Amino acid sequence: MYPQQIHSYLHNFFDENNCHIVKNHDHYMTVQLTIEMDKKIMDRPYYWKYLENTNGVPNPAQLTFITDQNKLIENIKGEVVHFGSPRLNQLFRATKDLGAFVHMYEQVGNQIQTKTILTPWLGVNYKVSYYSDQTKEMLYSLGINLITGHLVDGFQERVRTFDLDPEMSEDAFGLTFIIKPLRALERLDLAIEKIINEDDHTWAEEAKIRWQKDREVLEHFYEGVEDKPECYDMEKRALDEQYESRINIEIINGGLFYLKTSIN
Repeated sequence: MYPQQIHSYLHNFFDENNCHIVKNHDHYMTVQLTIEMDKKIMDRPYYWKYLENTNGVPNPAQLTFITDQNKLIENIKGEVVHFGSPRLNQLFRATKDLGAFVHMYEQVGNQIQTKTILTPWLGVNYKVSYYSDQTKEMLYSLGINLITGHLVDGFQERVRTFDLDPEMSEDAFGLTFIIKPLRALERLDLAIEKIINEDDHTWAEEAKIRWQKDREVLEHFYEGVEDKPECYDMEKRALDEQYESRINIEIINGGLFYLKTSIN
């Protein structure tokens, strides 16, 4: 997962949970947490219990997240967030807890007499993890038009700037989808599998080479030992598990989006 993907994910997460983005630069952002978000991710229950008992004034935390420390020029103090970091994993869990599926409508103005037509889209955010003795993880956001079947990559990035709301405007009319969401999800799953199949998988071959070298070291250590001890089998199994190449696809969240703006 690249730093810009992490940055985009953080921005979307906090924006959708009503946390004010105080500063948003290319490689870091400062976020003012709401009371609810502070309670969820800051792990300070005694502080909030004290405030409730004393009727104190709440002061939710303001955090600065550094998403690409290597390109940061400014002298910024904050929490470095990268793939695999405890904070990012915590936000992934929070996403699931807060609701993995949304139903949003793009808002329309009142300038015209007839109702604005909204087209339904299914958007899904995937996390793809490549495992061996090393781990690589990527985020993909795919969307599919439930009328035409048109599929787009980077869907979350495209709709992020839209004025979305859980309630449809009175001056809007939502089209009934032709492609059922479950069928559309199957198409998106096939699309993410195609992306994975076309990806560079030299990492698996490189892991196999490292596994062979470690196996040779293990065999050399026990060379000449006729009755190998139990620890030999345990170490051999451990190496096999450590270097086994596998891919995991996980849906982080998704939703139905009724949009007036066309996406190509």
